[in-house]
Amino acid sequence: MPYCFSHVSRFVVLFVSALLTTNATTYLVAAEPAYSVRVVTDRDDAIYSVNDEATFLITVSLGKGLVTEGSVSFVVDDFLAGGKAAGLPEGSVPLGDKPARVSVKGRRRPEFLRCQVTYKPVDGKAIRSVAAAAFSPEAIGLSLPVPKDFDTFWAEQKSLLAKIPLDPILTSVKHADISIECYDVQVQCLGGAPVSGYFSKPKDAKEKSLPAVLWVHGAGVRSSSLGNATKGAAAGMLSMDINAHGIPNGKPGAFYSALSSGKLNGYRHAGRESRETVYFRGMYLRLVRAIDFLASQPEWDGQTLAVVGHSQGGGQSLVAGGIDDRVTLIASGVPAICDHSGQAAGRINGWPKIVPNGEDGKPDPTILKASQYVDAVNFATRCRAEAIMSVGFIDAVCPPSSCYAAYNALRGRKSVINEPLMGHAAPAHIQTAFFKRILEHVNRPR
Repeated sequence: MPYCFSHVSRFVVLFVSALLTTNATTYLVAAEPAYSVRVVTDRDDAIYSVNDEATFLITVSLGKGLVTEGSVSFVVDDFLAGGKAAGLPEGSVPLGDKPARVSVKGRRRPEFLRCQVTYKPVDGKAIRSVAAAAFSPEAIGLSLPVPKDFDTFWAEQKSLLAKIPLDPILTSVKHADISIECYDVQVQCLGGAPVSGYFSKPKDAKEKSLPAVLWVHGAGVRSSSLGNATKGAAAGMLSMDINAHGIPNGKPGAFYSALSSGKLNGYRHAGRESRETVYFRGMYLRLVRAIDFLASQPEWDGQTLAVVGHSQGGGQSLVAGGIDDRVTLIASGVPAICDHSGQAAGRINGWPKIVPNGEDGKPDPTILKASQYVDAVNFATRCRAEAIMSVGFIDAVCPPSSCYAAYNALRGRKSVINEPLMGHAAPAHIQTAFFKRILEHVNRPR
């Protein structure tokens, strides 16, 4: 009897389950179509000269259909706080069968102007979109001159660093690819924190046979990336990925969360009153020390070294190219730590907004002076390495003007990936382009 009951119950459960599945499929209700707003410029590359007129084209869709009734509101600004700027248009434009148009005349100076659009459906939440136009971005210059003693200061810092022996500690790390060797590496440095990273290299490589690549990190507190280190090694390079803070690698997430909310909370503004104490001084010296380590490897070819990163890592790439002439290529994605003195020239400064404004609305003079010694733009003026950079035209974290201030200062062969509709991001296609450029560089006959 128990067996019969179990058998019948199983049949009933299967029958009911099938019935429910059938009903769910039969009576599935399609999702309601959603509204979307799209803003683009009338030029695909969104680049104009300072005297040109740029036109933003605006369309509103509901699902796959065009919304032709109602209007959209807009504000054109220059990325500065407040969302409005004197002399720039704002208001509303009607929708219709063709894209709504908002035109703005260049203000006879190199800059980026942004059009922020809002559409409010009758029965829904407001929807926003944004696009930007560049006006002679290749002419954006330094916001303040490089300090006269900039090179002297950093030469002194490097001299102090050189007195500290490398004494690297290498701990073997297991990896599935048996053709490469992997290590956790700690290297002595100046300023209290070591270089901390993962290092990988092809097994049995001959002396002076390999180029090198250094991977550097964006903002935040995290372990070094073993994946980056092994990616470079698998492509035939000495490859090192270092975290930004000289902290241990491979710890549980809670370890890094505790550091982020504790000791390293607000690190980006720490010590900013002086060039001697500003946090980025130590970060930049760790770049030099990581390059020291790579250059000390017997397999290094002695002539080819790339540095790659995005955001804070993009800024570090610029710094590496300017502070150390062993660097032959930099790949700098939407670089941070740029144009700290931007507001002194009437434009927004990049992350981490290290220089605050005082009650008079002007940049704090003490912090402004110290910030110039850790501004990646000033290092770019010293960088003769080849370079590739990405710039997002609607990036509010690392504004495109700050990126272009650095790009224009670079002194070597260079190229830029302009992304008119990209904010602060490092999408796959840009990462692929960067690595392709690195491979082209390191494999070029010399």
